Amino acid sequence: MKLSLGPVLFYWERKKLLDFYADMARQPLDVIYLGETVCSKRRDMQLGDWLELARDLARTTPAQLVLSGLTLVEAASELAALRRLCDNGELLVEANDMGAVQYLAGKGLPFVGGPALNLYNGYALAELVKSGMIRWVPPVEASGALIRCAREQLVELGVQLPAIEIFAYGYLPLAYSARCFTARAENRPKDDCQFCCQNYPEGIPLLSQEGEPIFTINGIQTLSAAVSNLLADYSALVDSGADILRLSPRAAGMAEVIAAFDIVRNGAMPPLAVDGCNGYWHGEPGMLRAEEAGLC
Repeated sequence: MKLSLGPVLFYWERKKLLDFYADMARQPLDVIYLGETVCSKRRDMQLGDWLELARDLARTTPAQLVLSGLTLVEAASELAALRRLCDNGELLVEANDMGAVQYLAGKGLPFVGGPALNLYNGYALAELVKSGMIRWVPPVEASGALIRCAREQLVELGVQLPAIEIFAYGYLPLAYSARCFTARAENRPKDDCQFCCQNYPEGIPLLSQEGEPIFTINGIQTLSAAVSNLLADYSALVDSGADILRLSPRAAGMAEVIAAFDIVRNGAMPPLAVDGCNGYWHGEPGMLRAEEAGLC
């Protein structure tokens, strides 16, 4: 089993981001994703900066480096930037929008199908594989049963299986909007947000009227309130055909998270239960912890 580090979902200032990746280059990771997937206004790192960072990392880590594209493309300028990213000429691209898929397929370039693409069965997967998808990151709400079923359908269709990379740790990206929720929380218009996302290195907790955490807001992105953690489900991940487990970056403690997964993939027994949620993996509401709900 391989481990990947997903793209940073939050808006960290440049030095923090560079220091983070310098630390991650020393971790036992097989794939590292770079790039901005949430908001095109986060301009501390441009395409040239990401490529330069990738070149620096390539000198210190054996991990495969991948560039991730935007998930919500709203303007012609964003589409032009996405095309430049797809044409980078150096790194494999993770497509998080069908516009990127169309462009990459037209160029005959292989790509990773990101978790924001609505791919839920083997028939849809077959179309993307024919278009050049070599790795599939299922939507975060996909259950283990759904992934196994999709694999079986691909086999029946006689289509080569792409590598499967499952979102195994981190705040789950659930939805995207044209509205910036973080700017709204600070009473700012989206066009004059003053990059207030940087004030919240892990987003803003959103509570229900009863005071219960239900979501985390991160710019235009809505995340889960709890961190998803599938480490206790490691055996089921293997059985589902997973080739790679994605660990989504957090502001602190990532080295410890990576170490915990690394120990298990190297033969240690997975824990019986972990903090966080894993309901989606069991086909239940995502905010549930399956062990507490009696699903395991």
